[in-house]
Amino acid sequence: MTIRVFLATSHVTFADSLQALLEAQRDLKVVGKAINGHDAVKRVQRLRPEVAVVAIALPGMNGIEATSKMRDLSPSTGIVILSGSFPPEFIQRALQAGAKGYLPKEASGAEVVDAVRAVSRGKRYLSRKITTAIIHDYININRSASPLDSLSPRERQVLQLVVEGESSARVASVLSLSRKSVDTYRSRIRQKLGIYHLPGLVKFAIQNGITSPE
Repeated sequence: MTIRVFLATSHVTFADSLQALLEAQRDLKVVGKAINGHDAVKRVQRLRPEVAVVAIALPGMNGIEATSKMRDLSPSTGIVILSGSFPPEFIQRALQAGAKGYLPKEASGAEVVDAVRAVSRGKRYLSRKITTAIIHDYININRSASPLDSLSPRERQVLQLVVEGESSARVASVLSLSRKSVDTYRSRIRQKLGIYHLPGLVKFAIQNGITSPE
């Protein structure tokens, strides 16, 4: 059976290389690609591939938020996250969002193929660089609550766009909100996090997997 794969990464050359790598295998076929989170969600919902390989650093909607939406809209699609780094916050949020696999971008071709095949069978696949002890810490249900948990999904979307440098007018356009609503969300975010300056919000967003330093 052919495993249908979708690729979501903002780096076109990397996506082309990944496609060539996967399609060198007789049982793998890339059926679509996207360069931002919003398009990735829409196309996965329409195509319903067996596996989606999603970069964590996607503009507009990061890979973790996109994973959560893909899980809801196409439950049969297994998701493998690709990241240039893997701090605890990123992996923790990726697993909570429903990702079945997590790999660093420098993973070997064989490991990427193994991950896609494993996830297509409903299994979990995490990079060999992640030790058992660390994994346990990431998914421990008794972990302390993150300040990020105080933000609603919409507030997290607004936060990502803000720290990516978008104006309130642009955020309103992307999320189909009024300018007043965006300003209200921005105020709520600052109050909930106790962070009132953009550099602090950027640092928080990176530390908590909302955006990536890549």
